[in-house]
Amino acid sequence: MMPATRLRPWTRITSAGRACSHRRAKSVRGASGGSTSRDSQSLTASIRRARQRRGFRAVTLSCIPIIIHTDLRLCWGQARLWCNMASQRKTLSDAASGSLTPTERDRVARPRAIERSSLVLALMAVAVGIAAGYGAGLFRALIGLFHNIAFSGTFSFAYDANQHTDASVWGAGIILVPMIGAVIVTWLVRTFAPEAKGHGVPEVIDAIYYRGGIIRPSVVATKALASSISIATGGAVGREGPIIQIGSALGSGLGQLVRLREWQRNTLIASGAAAGITATFNAPLGGLLFAIEIILPETSGRTLIPVLLSTGAAAFVGQSLFGDTPSFNIPALGNSGLELSSPTLFVIYVIFGVLLGLAAWLFTRSIYWAEAAFEKLPVNDYVRHVAGMGVVGVMMYAFLVYGGHYYVEGVGYATIQNILENLLTNPWLLLLLFAAKLLATSLTLGSGASGGVFSPALYLGATLGGAFAVAMQHIAPGFHLDVATMAVLGMAGVVAGSTGAALTALVIIFEMTRDYHVIIPMVIIVSIAYGVRQFLMADTIYTFKLTRRNHPVPASLETNLFMLRKAAEFYDPRVVRVGSTRGIAEVRRRFRRFGRQSPNVLVLDKNQQIQAIFSSRRHYRLKKQGGLGIRSWADDHMETDYIVVGAEDMIFDIVGRLRAAACEVALVTPDGTMSHPREVQGVLTLSDVARSSRLARQMERRRSARKPTSRSRDSAVEDADET
Repeated sequence: MMPATRLRPWTRITSAGRACSHRRAKSVRGASGGSTSRDSQSLTASIRRARQRRGFRAVTLSCIPIIIHTDLRLCWGQARLWCNMASQRKTLSDAASGSLTPTERDRVARPRAIERSSLVLALMAVAVGIAAGYGAGLFRALIGLFHNIAFSGTFSFAYDANQHTDASVWGAGIILVPMIGAVIVTWLVRTFAPEAKGHGVPEVIDAIYYRGGIIRPSVVATKALASSISIATGGAVGREGPIIQIGSALGSGLGQLVRLREWQRNTLIASGAAAGITATFNAPLGGLLFAIEIILPETSGRTLIPVLLSTGAAAFVGQSLFGDTPSFNIPALGNSGLELSSPTLFVIYVIFGVLLGLAAWLFTRSIYWAEAAFEKLPVNDYVRHVAGMGVVGVMMYAFLVYGGHYYVEGVGYATIQNILENLLTNPWLLLLLFAAKLLATSLTLGSGASGGVFSPALYLGATLGGAFAVAMQHIAPGFHLDVATMAVLGMAGVVAGSTGAALTALVIIFEMTRDYHVIIPMVIIVSIAYGVRQFLMADTIYTFKLTRRNHPVPASLETNLFMLRKAAEFYDPRVVRVGSTRGIAEVRRRFRRFGRQSPNVLVLDKNQQIQAIFSSRRHYRLKKQGGLGIRSWADDHMETDYIVVGAEDMIFDIVGRLRAAACEVALVTPDGTMSHPREVQGVLTLSDVARSSRLARQMERRRSARKPTSRSRDSAVEDADET
């Protein structure tokens, strides 16, 4: 019988070490490319050979270097894994914060982004519309719940914004309610979503133009809670802006979930914004026009149809929740005071339009004046917001004591309803309400609240319109200007002037009144109010915040005729082909042949296929930076992705294909196909297109500004040099 074999001490040690090394190698094999597994096998083989030839000491000494080497490789693999994870987190963070360029954003999203079919996009837009409609209902319910808790101490969702709030059971303690709400709102915004601060629409526009259509999902809950608490506790802000941002965040979240392309995410964002307006005012056409005028960066059939479907779905949900009634019960306006029967009445409308334009300018400026003033205070965000809302609380209580109602709290729909029903006709009281609401809204938003500006704009227009009507009844009683009529016109004028959405204001007010006779004077007043505000300041209440952030957005959407030209007019014909084995010396020799004008280098593999492209623009930038050493030939300075286009293809189509492929280089061939690199006629990059388009615009402006006189030789030489 064979005796039982006992393992020697060093055998147990090396076996345990081998098992440990194997487990550690397996855990980081993906980070180190599998090399640690080979090291573990090498360690095992060395130990086995040493045991066969030598004793314990020799085995131990021979294994120490291999064990150290293996541990170092394992540590290096783990470090690479951590670095890769950190790099991915930083890249995604940069993409969400807007610090990446559009091309870099496309490259980050390229492995996941998919362009869905039109049918899929339409179905998702319908889903966004339904979600935004129910989101609007939930948001209203939250406002009602928090409002009843704050003012009466009861747990109830019943709340009608068109009715004045009864005197609070807290008495003078109601002054503290906005301050308590300020603390909660500041904590929510600072903790979960800083972009939920403010009136929301600028953040949606910023997400489209500077974040690739990325809105964090946490914005939905944070914006809903913060805005509902701000409104419910007395903040002089509206509920339309938050609903727009909530709907847009739902659209962006769905687009990220199903991995849509950037333009499709933007379409869903616009669909959510339009659905929010639709569900709020029961105005689907107004919601559609708001998306076109304010949100959409592209207006075409592929973007409008999803927005239309979304507004239809939101209108259906909104009517099922709130009924088929407009936001305000406006009496029939008829023809009273609306006929353009004399030039004097037209002059009155012009004067009123100018007055509304000034009010829109003052409204826009006052919010950001207050915001700048609060930012200069040497205190934290909590103290700023509490201080601002403390003043609003004092104003609320003062109006209750001397006027009978909290006129400046919340959305202010009850005051607007009183004006439309001719229950508020004192011109001095109306002017006081105008000034008080302007101050309260500026303090609320400037100190750090979350809420919209649409309702305050309606409030300011209604009070100013009512005061103007009463004043004109004393000055020109023969025209019979009605308070409700001028209040409706004033609402349209201030909304159009402050937001820059003239068509939206026209259509929403028309859908609210259901009276065609108000259209003609409204067109006049809205146009003049919009023009006056634009004359005083180019930015709207939405874009002014982005301009201060150094994030300008286009003032208009116009067709770029330059994009209709062909690739043959703009591609760079300087192309050289170099084998990947020739190295940097051959590339430098080719560069010297072209002198100061760098060529586009096509790097070919052994099968004569294009392996990478070293564009002339990249070489020019490296040369300016002094980076023309051996490392300039590294992979991170070459383009490995490209598309093949035809010489007769339009620039517009080429740019679209480059964006879809998330690359910057297009190789131009005669017919758009390539079987051999010799067929490449030239290279076209996005930088070339942008530079040529900018130069074409400059030349066009110069030609349009040039007088029809003989040109001097010097100016002709300057134009030629610039070209």
